[in-house]
Amino acid sequence: MEPIGEKQIRASFVNCSKGEASRISLPRDLPDLDWPDLDFLGWRDPGAPDRGYLVTERAGKLLGVTLRTPQSVSRSFTKTTACTMCLTGHPGSGVCLLAARKAGASGRQGNTVGAYFCADLACSLYLRGKKQTGLLRYEESLTLEERIDRTLTNVHAFVDKVLAP
Repeated sequence: MEPIGEKQIRASFVNCSKGEASRISLPRDLPDLDWPDLDFLGWRDPGAPDRGYLVTERAGKLLGVTLRTPQSVSRSFTKTTACTMCLTGHPGSGVCLLAARKAGASGRQGNTVGAYFCADLACSLYLRGKKQTGLLRYEESLTLEERIDRTLTNVHAFVDKVLAP
């Protein structure tokens, strides 16, 4: 992913108002991120742990989505779960359900879509082995490029659901 700035990130959000986008807590280390290793930008808000954000590039355009953890979701700390975006297995609470309000009128009516993501939204780093989950990683026959393409396909499918009326 190419480096992007604060204005670009705030303007990219499709499922919140401009006012809400202006109040989003951006990653503190934004200028220092290892951009070549990111396939999309994802982060959790350290001041509000129930919030997350995802920004991806699609057809030359940035699309940002605000995410929330649904309340009253019980998680097992003893089971292994997998992210539905990058298919990385995590022990305990390393994967969480994140819901996004749909864009437009549908979102204003309270409609949401959800998916299981790496809890820290660092799929790109897990794919490249730059972050470890503590579990043994299964060897896949896919190349790194193919796994990255699969992850981006899954992320874009999720964003498409957010944009769908």
